[in-house]
Amino acid sequence: MPLSNRRLLATAVGLGLLATGCTLDPTDSTHTTGPVVLGFINGGTTSFHACLQTAITKTTSNNLAKLRTADSNGSKSAELRNVRDMIAHKVDAIVLLSVDASALDADIAAAQKAKIPISLIAVTPSDDSKILGAVISDLPGIGKLDAQWVDAAAAGKPVKAGVISGDGSTSSNLMVDGFTKNLAGDVQLVGNERGMFDRATAKAAAARMIQAHPDLQYAFVANEDMAFGVRQAFDAAGAYGVKIVTVNGTDQGLAALKDGKFAATVSNSVRDLGALAVTHTLALLRKEETNKIEHIDARLVTKANADTAPLYCDTEG
Repeated sequence: MPLSNRRLLATAVGLGLLATGCTLDPTDSTHTTGPVVLGFINGGTTSFHACLQTAITKTTSNNLAKLRTADSNGSKSAELRNVRDMIAHKVDAIVLLSVDASALDADIAAAQKAKIPISLIAVTPSDDSKILGAVISDLPGIGKLDAQWVDAAAAGKPVKAGVISGDGSTSSNLMVDGFTKNLAGDVQLVGNERGMFDRATAKAAAARMIQAHPDLQYAFVANEDMAFGVRQAFDAAGAYGVKIVTVNGTDQGLAALKDGKFAATVSNSVRDLGALAVTHTLALLRKEETNKIEHIDARLVTKANADTAPLYCDTEG
């Protein structure tokens, strides 16, 4: 299916309140007139973060709201400063992709003290009574889908698997736990290395892993960019038969499925995540009937169904 057709499959998310044709006025906010102003705080500068910001920017504009942005660059202290800056600019709500779940308590406390609603992306606190809402991916479920593929491929035979995780953050750990805790008993986990969401780092980690375990048969890699480095390391060691399962569903990842570099991936559309974060926040601000915590769908993608995978990142202007 051409890319343009895959794009059509994702158009329903993010249209939100655009169909009303009117400017959204804030409700119970610091503004008395004019459109809603959202303050989006991004957690970093990877391709994931860039795609997320694109989706949030476009969906905010499509819903006739305004947007103020900030980037924490992986720093929890910068994140809290950004929250305080959004408060100082009197945004109607903060939409936050946190650097790490351990930073949330201070962020939420600052927003609550200022009576600014805060909506989260990707993670939720144990007590969600102090947040406006959240949009999350089922991160353990993503890992579980890849584990189920490995279990099915192994078909009950004893096999060895390794993990190239991300950076030790909450999100990375949840995905890895979802994979490792759902492997069948016949699948032996023989290695777990951090790839730091960096292709070169992941490649080096995979080189160490395949040297220590030349009979490795499967590898879970916490995103597709790292998985390309892992594939290079395995192939350089002559381990062409190691099957890689990974996460994202990017155009490059889907192409790698088709040519056999990867065995499976889990579609986790950043476009859908960002779009839903905006429309969900606006609906909650207007006190529309909606769930406080919303989830985006994730699904296993293989060569057989790669052409129907949702669009990962909208790069069109």
